[in-house]
Amino acid sequence: MLKAMRNIGIMAHIDAGKTTTTERILYYTGKSHKIGEVDDGEAIMDWMEQEQERGITIQSAATTTYWKRNETQFQINIIDTPGHVDFTAEVERSLRVLDGAVAIFDAVRGVEPQTETVWRQAEHYKVPCIGYVNKMDRVGADFFQVLEDVRAKLGAQTVALQLPIGKENTFEGIIDLIEMRELRWEAANDGETILPSPIAPERQALAASFRDKLIDALSAVSDTITDKYLAGEDIAPELIRRELRRAVLNRSLLPMFAGASRRNIGVQPVIDAVVDYLPAPDEVAPAAGHHLKKEEDVAVPCDPKGLPLGLVFKIQNDREAGSLCYMRMYSGILKPGTAVFNVGKKKRERANRILRMHSNKSEPIDELAAGDIGVIIGMKLAQTGDTIGSEGWPVVLEKMDFPEPVISVSIEPRTMSEMDKLREILDLLAKEDPTFTTKDNPETGQLIISGMGELHLDVLKTRITKEYKLDAKVGNPQVTYRESITNAVEHEEHFSKIMAGKENAAVLRFKVEPLPGGTGNRYTNAAAKSREVPDAIFEAIERGVKGAFSSGIVLGYPCIDVGVTLTGLEYSELTGTEFAYEACANHGVYEACRQGTPILLEPIMAVDLISPKEFVGDVMSLVTQRGGQVLSMDSKLSGDEVRALAPMAKMFGFMTSLRSVSQGRATFTMVFSRFEKKSER
Repeated sequence: MLKAMRNIGIMAHIDAGKTTTTERILYYTGKSHKIGEVDDGEAIMDWMEQEQERGITIQSAATTTYWKRNETQFQINIIDTPGHVDFTAEVERSLRVLDGAVAIFDAVRGVEPQTETVWRQAEHYKVPCIGYVNKMDRVGADFFQVLEDVRAKLGAQTVALQLPIGKENTFEGIIDLIEMRELRWEAANDGETILPSPIAPERQALAASFRDKLIDALSAVSDTITDKYLAGEDIAPELIRRELRRAVLNRSLLPMFAGASRRNIGVQPVIDAVVDYLPAPDEVAPAAGHHLKKEEDVAVPCDPKGLPLGLVFKIQNDREAGSLCYMRMYSGILKPGTAVFNVGKKKRERANRILRMHSNKSEPIDELAAGDIGVIIGMKLAQTGDTIGSEGWPVVLEKMDFPEPVISVSIEPRTMSEMDKLREILDLLAKEDPTFTTKDNPETGQLIISGMGELHLDVLKTRITKEYKLDAKVGNPQVTYRESITNAVEHEEHFSKIMAGKENAAVLRFKVEPLPGGTGNRYTNAAAKSREVPDAIFEAIERGVKGAFSSGIVLGYPCIDVGVTLTGLEYSELTGTEFAYEACANHGVYEACRQGTPILLEPIMAVDLISPKEFVGDVMSLVTQRGGQVLSMDSKLSGDEVRALAPMAKMFGFMTSLRSVSQGRATFTMVFSRFEKKSER
């Protein structure tokens, strides 16, 4: 039943307590019988050996659990996402298929850099959220400061549904502002038993004040609440929950909860809130799709009775089963053993088995219906972002956008006889991870792998050696640059080549121009279409243009922010072949770009540092020495927060320098911001 289903993600900055909170959710819902701790390497959701060793989440893990609320059994599909910036693609693809999310905030540090990144991703996909302020038992915890931080930095309209009782080492429970009572958790049975009690007299004034703020925030979005409030009537908890649900679904309010997951305080109300406020699959906007035959955009409502349509959002390689295709069904029902159609690739495949995942364990299920998430085994061609459906309804769902890799290293096996095996392993890893790419350097003959950061590539290298048992040598990190142009150019390209005694000829006219930074490349066909010129010729021209973008202008780095407009062409049935037009387009764009004053662009990183006050001057000096530009500085309880922009080429080994100037007490995160013209530093 769709109404009793929730697809949710747990998202936050690294070390805010996502996996710890998920472990408690699984324990209290009866899915697991022991609480696994991240620090002990026993967390159920961190099943990879490297996750257990490093104490961080690397791959998003999916699980399904059940929670009874008001006599209804709810199915909750949970995806625990990574918090480190190098694995932001894992978060991106998870949010693409989720209906709601729990955003976890550190009670000491508030909104951190990766919190902002995942929040922007959630906004992009219009994912309704609830907020949970974790670590209320830590020194420096401040629930009210976090609420202000979320308002200021994320622009979210926060509303407290709970107040903490005490903080730091005196934190003992919460005040429930809907039911107006205090809640405490029994430590003897890992917080399974909740002990309600009336609000203590010394806390009644504060509770009444925040209850008024809750009603006030709700009245701004609900006429029903406003009418009752003005009439002086009591507002029932059921009405508050109903109106709050409507406000969360249209993203106008962000309800905030408090707790300390490690101490087993405050988790069950968050599970209740998932059921009470986050949407069922049929309560979110229909998925956007494009009908290939009709060439029109269509809405795909979540309906099990419709034609089958699902999105592959993650591929995981399994030694025994082959490719595990994680899929979210948007319409219809899929059963094991049925033939399916990969709409984008126009290929038939077979769904041999369908599994329900619980981290790295699985159980077979009889069907995967609209709104649900599961794993398909048997599809060999599917990749992340592919739409799986039926030939009779060729609809492609909106694809996911992934960030460009910004760091590269060379890799080679210890013996050349293992080169084929290494390439095979790299292909498997690239299929799993859309932000990991491999290519051959034609000048040096080296195999180059690219990723999102030093940690990302280090994790992949460790997987190659430990998981796939292949010893590989990895070179020093190199920045992946880009090329672009600064001037608009009009160009005419002639191509003629005799092959197998037949002439292949083409003439094309182009205009190439620079586009604003971050726009990406764009190809426009402004040449008048005529009956004499087959569509296949225009498709060949487009292939040639797009091929030119990836092959570079001067130094062979991919081009970005270049607009190419086809303004005219000459065509002859006798000599005009697809090969000729593709080659002509490729070489023509290359030549036109060389005339457009090409420039080299380097990746600029947004750097966020947190340092104790006594070291902040040295930390800022360290950033400027590396060609960085300090943008702002904020004072917080946990230390001063410095935001800066810096070229990635100068940031290798920055962690070592930062530790030495701050006695190991400063931390930083770095995320790709944009490409800029490389300065002659």
